[in-house]
Amino acid sequence: MSTVNVTKRGQEFVDLHAPGELIVLPTVWDAWSARLAEAAGFKGLTIGSHPVATAFGVPDGEKQDLVEYMRQVERIAEAVNIPVSVDVEAGYGLSPDEIVGLAVESGAVGLNVEDTVHHDDDRVRSLREHVDYIEAMVQAAAGLGVPFVVNGRTDAMVHGTALYEDPLAEAIARCQAMAEAGALSVYPVKLPDAASIKAVVDAVSVPVNVTAHPVNATPAGGLAELRALGVRRVSFGPLWQMALEDTATEQLQAWRR
Repeated sequence: MSTVNVTKRGQEFVDLHAPGELIVLPTVWDAWSARLAEAAGFKGLTIGSHPVATAFGVPDGEKQDLVEYMRQVERIAEAVNIPVSVDVEAGYGLSPDEIVGLAVESGAVGLNVEDTVHHDDDRVRSLREHVDYIEAMVQAAAGLGVPFVVNGRTDAMVHGTALYEDPLAEAIARCQAMAEAGALSVYPVKLPDAASIKAVVDAVSVPVNVTAHPVNATPAGGLAELRALGVRRVSFGPLWQMALEDTATEQLQAWRR
């Protein structure tokens, strides 16, 4: 069990999500990447299931061993002095109480939870089912007495018109419902442009998380453009790790000549 003071870090993380400046939460996968991001001056971190799976050489999509994954979360949380949030995908088939308990025991003070249920043939939770799951997570954290940030993710834009007549309208409805259920940030993945980002930002009062590439930014632009749109939370997903992979490959190939 982690020795992290989750009450202190949890409050710090909640405070970062209060109305105000945009926060960038680099997505890390081990103690090295976490310490690197902390040393660069960031105030919080996200742990991505995708880059952790890549680091372990296993598939993403709730196919990791959850015990080992949470042990990695603990290593990361112990390695830094800033708040850490963990991507739990759709919850690995556990109850909200169980998954929140595991996150807190590992030193995390926030989590990202999505509506695509990988452990159940990639089905998509209904709006009501996903909102109920998030609300129970919020209540579970409150029951532990830990300030906690649930980042509610929806893949409505990922599934697109294969599932929804108007994917953006579905994403907005889900973001609004997740915020009402207590999510302190919402994450509509794959928003394609500035207009769609602005539509979601205008529809909710909590921070909207946007995925950015650390070099190539987003389809809507970089930090200045995202601030102008009202975006208040940015993470990298697997893109920072991928960018480092590209750089490392160039460096290594230079030694083969």
